Amino acid sequence: MPESLEAPTLDFKASLKKPIQWALAAGLFTALVTLFMPNYYRSEARLLPVETKGVGGNLGGLASAAAAFGVSVPGGDSSDANFVDVLNSRWLKEQLLKTEFQYHTRSWRFGQEKLEKGDLYAYIGAKNLDRAVQGVSNVLSCSRDPKSKVIVISSETTSPELSQLIVQRSAKLLEYFLQEKGHTRSGAKAAFAEARLSDARREMDDAEDLLRRFLEGNRNFQNSADPGVRLRGIRLETELRLRQQLVTTLAMNREQALLDEKNDIPILNILDEAYLAVEKSRPARSSIVILVAGLVCASWWVWLNRSWVKMHLTENNTPPSI
Repeated sequence: MPESLEAPTLDFKASLKKPIQWALAAGLFTALVTLFMPNYYRSEARLLPVETKGVGGNLGGLASAAAAFGVSVPGGDSSDANFVDVLNSRWLKEQLLKTEFQYHTRSWRFGQEKLEKGDLYAYIGAKNLDRAVQGVSNVLSCSRDPKSKVIVISSETTSPELSQLIVQRSAKLLEYFLQEKGHTRSGAKAAFAEARLSDARREMDDAEDLLRRFLEGNRNFQNSADPGVRLRGIRLETELRLRQQLVTTLAMNREQALLDEKNDIPILNILDEAYLAVEKSRPARSSIVILVAGLVCASWWVWLNRSWVKMHLTENNTPPSI
């Protein structure tokens, strides 16, 4: 008898029976496995941008008008432009690694909560300092919104308390860096004025010593008959007054520079404090189970009906006859 050339038909409902059974089994197994995955909790803090005085007058008005249409016009360097760089610096990460934290954590989903006490180095479990610094990037992240300029500091760990503590510690280290390690133009002026004031005081002491020694032998030099004595006395008094005035001016400039330095130091304006997370950020167990079950069902269905799938793929790839 001649062979039939009719294409085989496929009962779609019947073909799904066995793949669904395998998908359910894979989903249950995946759900069981995900129970042993620890929960991760995220904590965030938001810092407001620091107001700058770089834009003024007509340029400031143009910048404000452009901002209303969503166009960003640079108007000078922002004093908080390098905050993210400081937060991502190796110095700050090393300080975090040395900080000791006390927090509660669970080893798995239904594990018993236990108290942990140790530094971030022990939590990351790196073999050396370089790997530990790289591991901090998996725990701490910092970003800056290009439009609102709001800086976000976030941390994600297996303990909500540890995430909150890391964010709080990072903000404190940033504030310490700005106040103690940051250099401003007014600070440089104050340092220069301090050094120059020390030199000016020594010069004033020398001028006073010269005038004192001169007066010991010429107490009434103003009434002296010798013009040279009178001239030398006047010159020494003028030199002393000049040195005294210089010391006074430098002292006032130093104090003004110190005040300006305090005004130049950026102030951290915290919009949202680091919070204690209640809901986990990951893993999404239901999504994992659904994804695995769907992949198993689709893969098993394609394998059982591979001849039908192959035939239809071949028909679709066959070029039309001319």
